[in-house]
Amino acid sequence: MDYLPRRRPRRLRRNPLIRDLVAETRLSTDGLIQPYFVGEDSIGKSEISSMPGIYRESADKLVASVGADLKLGIKRIMLFGVTHQKSANAESAFSESNPVVRAVEKLRQEFGETLFISADVCLCAYTESGHCGVLDGDEIDNDRSLPILAQMALRLAQAGVDWVAPSDMMDGRIGAIRETLDRAGLSRTGILAYTAKYASSYYGPFREAADSAPQKGDRKSYQMDWRNRREARVEAQLDIDEGADVVMVKPALAYLDVIHDLAISVDVPVSAYNVSGEYTMVKLAVRDGLATERDLVLENLTAITRAGASIILTYHLRDILKGKWL
Repeated sequence: MDYLPRRRPRRLRRNPLIRDLVAETRLSTDGLIQPYFVGEDSIGKSEISSMPGIYRESADKLVASVGADLKLGIKRIMLFGVTHQKSANAESAFSESNPVVRAVEKLRQEFGETLFISADVCLCAYTESGHCGVLDGDEIDNDRSLPILAQMALRLAQAGVDWVAPSDMMDGRIGAIRETLDRAGLSRTGILAYTAKYASSYYGPFREAADSAPQKGDRKSYQMDWRNRREARVEAQLDIDEGADVVMVKPALAYLDVIHDLAISVDVPVSAYNVSGEYTMVKLAVRDGLATERDLVLENLTAITRAGASIILTYHLRDILKGKWL
């Protein structure tokens, strides 16, 4: 051979010790949040058929599950409500009967400040329509939805959440929530804004889990069009200007370009939601012998981190810790 290369990238891939030493992206459990579904007392604890290893749980069962997970190493959680108390104006979203409110109070009483608690703010699980805002005929009434969302966020903050996470995609909801919280003396409560939430096909298992599928129509009039990229920067700046502390892209894997765009253009942390459909696809691939779960999960989460997300909501966290994958 007349020419031997002086620069050999393979030298930095020669063995695991070297590969780990020079790795450009380092995934850590410090940036991972585990979601939970909490419902009324009658729900008990039942596995969600489309999401193996994930459960709907009553508040009491949830306290036990979170206690076990805390010992495992899960210190940061996100709560989603499941309820049969649905109405046109979603009154149960901000009432004492909201299962998430009761769960937060129990968790805070049991675990104090050793647990970071965030909670979803959206009306889809509480409206008869299954939509994320209240209806005026067949249309979502954006502005009439804002005070309801703000009252839901207020009730969760009073119960003891660290962050509220508005996922509804109504225009102006971050400002309405921030003003409501501040006026109530809850300026310490953070807002994790679902900033670029796309009208995605990856949400199917979640909608089963939360009983939150639209009864009529779809959510394309308020969730983002998945053909759009620049629009995410517009949404991010609006949310930040209105008081968001963290912005989120949802889903994650099909929107790595959007995560990257926000990571280099905003001055707040960028998060991503590794959503139910992404989780279930991994579980199905592993079930059918098409992939090794550890490798596929870590590849996906590393890709999300590499794109620029410093916080990831993922249903895989419990498996990562049980398997000691990191």
